[in-house]
Amino acid sequence: MLRLSKLRYGFPIGLLLFFFLDGSISQVFSNQMFNYPYTMVSYLVVLWLVLANFFENQISIPLVPWAIAIGVIFDLYYTGIFGVFIFIFPLVILLTRALSRALPNTFLVNFLIYFIDITMVSGLSYLANSTIHLTSLTSSEFLIYSLAPTLAYNLAMFVILYFPIQALFNRLR
Repeated sequence: MLRLSKLRYGFPIGLLLFFFLDGSISQVFSNQMFNYPYTMVSYLVVLWLVLANFFENQISIPLVPWAIAIGVIFDLYYTGIFGVFIFIFPLVILLTRALSRALPNTFLVNFLIYFIDITMVSGLSYLANSTIHLTSLTSSEFLIYSLAPTLAYNLAMFVILYFPIQALFNRLR
């Protein structure tokens, strides 16, 4: 049913918009987001994918292929390590689908699912970077200096953008 909906065009446009906003926000607010020793990582792409999963209802959006595609672009454009987010983004979608089928679709439950998703994205990214020796942070330093600020920022963005994106999806349906 995606081809009959305005989401056919709206979803990819929103995904690319959030992709570029990730980098733009990180660039513009780099003094605040990357103030030693703390590091906040913006995952607006994950927010868009997760909220699309919550709001798709009867319209089935092929989120896993979109997650793979944006993962390729994310790896090439932002990280320079090909293969990390190609696997992390689809895993987030699969986890989100499993949790959202088992739990009620309310704001608080969706907030907690997104909390789990961001924790997984950050944790797997840290694990990949530490495996290939691109980071020297210990696990406890990662939790305090990277994961906690990243969760705070991304959960704040979730609260701010949840209802506007829900209204957008309802309008594009």
